Formats: sequence, C-alpha cells, structure tokens
Amino acid sequence: MKETVTQLLESALANLQAQGILPADQQFSPQVGNTKDKAHGDYACNIALIAAKAAGCPPRQLAETLITNLPASTAVDKVEIAGPGFINFFMSTASAFEIVETALAQGSEFGRNNSGNGEAVQVEFVSANPTGPLHVGHGRGAAIGDCLCRLLEANGYNVTREFYYNDAGAQINNLALSVQARVKGLTPVDGSWPADGYRGDYIIDVARAYTAGETITADDREVTGSGDEDDLDAIREFAVAYLRREQDLDLRAFGVEFDVFFLESSLYEDGKVEATVNRLKDNGYTYEQDGALWLRTTEFGDDKDRVMRKKDGGYTYFVPDVAYHLDKWQRGFTTVINEQGADHHSTVTRVRAGLQALNAGIPKGWPDYVLHQMVMVTRSGQEVKISKRAGSYVTVRDLIDEVGRDATRFFLAARRVDSQLTFDIDLARSQTNENPVYYIQYAHARICSVLRKLAEEGVVRGRQECAGDLTLLTLDEEKELANQLARYPELVANAAAQREPHHVSHYLRELAGQFHTYYNAHKVLIDNTELRDARISLYLAVRQVIANGLDLLGVSAPEEM
Repeated sequence: MKETVTQLLESALANLQAQGILPADQQFSPQVGNTKDKAHGDYACNIALIAAKAAGCPPRQLAETLITNLPASTAVDKVEIAGPGFINFFMSTASAFEIVETALAQGSEFGRNNSGNGEAVQVEFVSANPTGPLHVGHGRGAAIGDCLCRLLEANGYNVTREFYYNDAGAQINNLALSVQARVKGLTPVDGSWPADGYRGDYIIDVARAYTAGETITADDREVTGSGDEDDLDAIREFAVAYLRREQDLDLRAFGVEFDVFFLESSLYEDGKVEATVNRLKDNGYTYEQDGALWLRTTEFGDDKDRVMRKKDGGYTYFVPDVAYHLDKWQRGFTTVINEQGADHHSTVTRVRAGLQALNAGIPKGWPDYVLHQMVMVTRSGQEVKISKRAGSYVTVRDLIDEVGRDATRFFLAARRVDSQLTFDIDLARSQTNENPVYYIQYAHARICSVLRKLAEEGVVRGRQECAGDLTLLTLDEEKELANQLARYPELVANAAAQREPHHVSHYLRELAGQFHTYYNAHKVLIDNTELRDARISLYLAVRQVIANGLDLLGVSAPEEM
C-alpha cells in the first residue's frame, strides 16, 4: 500500500514538472511514512514542504496542487492536507485487505525480495577464542549474527557465515598450560597453577579426555590424546580441538551453523601475515622506532600510529586481522559484516587503516561492523555471574538449559545491538503476556487452535486459503491489523539495510498485541459464514506473518502451547 501511495505522488510530481510548476531538472522523491494517529489517515508525506521552495509557493498551496494532480485510484478513499503542508492518505477498505490475499498467496515467501540480486556477502560472527565454552556475550553475537544473515538472505543476498578461530597466541598457550596442570593433578588452589590459567570445570573434562586417549573430531581435523603430560604441543592441539568441538555443539544447540571456519594459525602457516607486513613496508607506511615496527595509521584517520611488531618479535593482534581481511577481499567479498562485541571498537580504525595502506583497491570504511554491548543475566532480581561449567561466567548452554532455545535466541536479539542487555531468566521462563516470545508464539498457537475448532465443526481451511468476502471486514481493529501486515515487507528490507535485527522482534510484539486485542474483542466462529470466513482469512495472514518473522529470528512458531 505504501508503494501505491508513492507511485501516485510520483505521477503527480511528474505532472507538475511537465506543467512547469516544478523544475524539470530536479529530482523529487516522496518519502511516504505511516501515520502515528489513525485520525490523520494511514500514510503521510511531507514532499510539499520539501519542494515548496523549488515551486516558489507556500507548502500548503503546493500540497493542494499535488492532490489535484494525483491519478484516480480505488486504493484511496480520501486525501487531506494537515498542518503546514503534510499530505495524509486514507486508504479504502478494499485496498487495505488486498495484503491478506498477497500474504496468503506468497506464504513463507511473503516479505522476501530480491534486492540483493545474489550479491555475495560474508558475515563473520561469534569468532570466540577456543579456550572455553561460549559465554552469554558470544550468545548475543550468535543470535544477532544469525538473524542478520537470515535478513540478508530474505533480501536476496548470497550469504556466507564465517567463524574465525583465534587459535594462536598467549591465550591458547594459557589454555595448554591449564590443561597440562590438570593432567598432572594440580588444581587452581595450588601455588604452581599457571598465573593466567583457566579455572572452569571444563578444563578437568579436557584433561581427562586427553589422559584417556580419546579421539576428538573437530571441523577440519581429528586429534587423539596421547596422555603424555610433558608434551605441551600435543596438549595444546588436543585442547583446541576439544573446545572447538564443544563450541560447535553449543552453536548447534542454539540453532546456528557456519559455512566456513577460518583458523588464525593458517595465516601464519600460509605466510599471509608476513606477506601483508612486507606489502605494508613496500608501500612506505611503516617505520622502525624503539626496536618495534610501526604502521602509520594516522595517515588513515587513527589518533596515533600503531605498533605492528613488538620488540620481542611478536606481532600485535591487529596485524593478523589485517591479513585476514585482505584474504576476505581476495575471496571476492565486496560486502563484509563483522558482528563482534563492543570491546572490538578500538580495532575498527586500525584494521581499516591497515587495509587502506595495502593499496589493494579496498574501499574506505570496509568492512562493516556491528558491535553489540554486554549482557547481564539476572535471576530473582540478582545478577548471575558464575557457571559451574565455565567457572567465572554464564554460558550459552546454561541459558538454553534454563529457558530453552527459542527464548534465549529471542531475548538476545530483541534489543538494539548498541544497548546493554539484561537477560531476565525469570521473565524468559514465564508464560505471561510480559514475556515477549511467549506472547508472540501464543498468538500463532491461538490461531492454530481456532482452526482446529473449525475443523471439528467440519470446516477445513487450507493454511494459505483465502476465503470469504474481505469487504465485510469493516472494523477499525481489522484494518489496523491489515495495515500492520502491509508494513512487514518494508520492515524486512529496512532491518537488513540498517543491520538492526531487533526491529523484527519489536514488529512481532506489536502485531501480536494487535491480534490478541482483536481476538479478545470479536468472535470469529460465528453463524455468519461469510464474515467468519473473511475473519479466518485475516487470522491466517497474521499467522503467516508471525511465522515468517519468527523464522528470521530463528525462533519456532508452535501450533500448541
């Protein structure tokens, strides 16, 4: 419907340009929005205020001229001017309910489009160090990243999901030392326990598996524990494989899968880090100072130059990141989105500066970043900080075990990524209207229940069958529901373009609220079969959109609750 109004205004603007009222060499693009107050119509546009100067007349006068030049349309009941020159459109009842037929005809494809035209997009998310179970912050990244991938696919993009394993460096060495200590019978309370060792119970599990000679199958390798307590390299390899497998199991329990697992260690083994450093040197963007190698990141907007190679010969953490992103570019990904925690904020400028200094044709501002804020978990109003499995933090598996996959995914993706999130376990477990995921799923289940009752009366309606005379739907609540359904395709497009999956959860909550209000106020299983069938058609369209939206969040749409 919004597209219809936009097209009508575009025709009117073209008429005014042809008449010389508006200059023909300027482009005027009407932005049509939903009205906040239905007393002002269904849609509104401020194009008269924007174009008034070009027309050389007051906005209200231009608005009147535009209305006069609108093509005739059965989709519009009336058009009014409000305030200084806003144009408000009141849509006809018949046109409002066309969306019901469209939603049912398209089914699971409703809301999807092909604007991405098959463009390859890579989304990197989670990318946790393989040093322990996935914590709740990783879970938020997994929920947001996976929802973003689903949204991009719904807009016609060819999405590759990638997980980057930081399987090199000091943290991995601390992991190996921790497992070795457990293999030797030490505990964290012993004085010889590694200073930066990991203390969670999962370290005991890794040590036992290594000692028992278990074979671990990870994404790209199979490792068997030798049991040799003095072979730190063997322990390191086994521990990384073990925890990679554990993280993969966590992600599967969360309903998240990846197309590519990329190892940081491969960048060193394949010489890509060294090649990147040499290219930066050759391009003249490095210098030696105080025994370290520096990159002139200030030439690309950084507040100060950054060390690339430390005095001890080791590279700082952003150097392999630059090599890794060069690899992404060389793999043909012109659009790359990194979903990471807000603690990565400082790396954005450095990585982008390093990529610019490569002179590889990479555009400024590449790649895109979506940075999420921290998560606090509460129970009975108190923060939950520890997990038996992990020791010092709450894991994704803890939340799934507590509240289930659906609630975990929904809650972790339900707020703006740049907002801190409080995950209330009590709320997520509750079966009340205050629990948003329950409230939305209940709307879907309610509709399914109505259809079962209808079937008991001998009337079977197909899942996507539109029946009844939709012009009989004359209630304000019915039109508002139809208008909300009509907003869904635009929501899908905007949420992907803005990289903000939380808009989907907000939309579904509003749609469910409108449906529950309508359901409670007006019966659907009535003697008037034509009106009954029309209302069931509206029900079916609401159910379809709820199911489609929940799918974008990776949340199920139950038929019974």
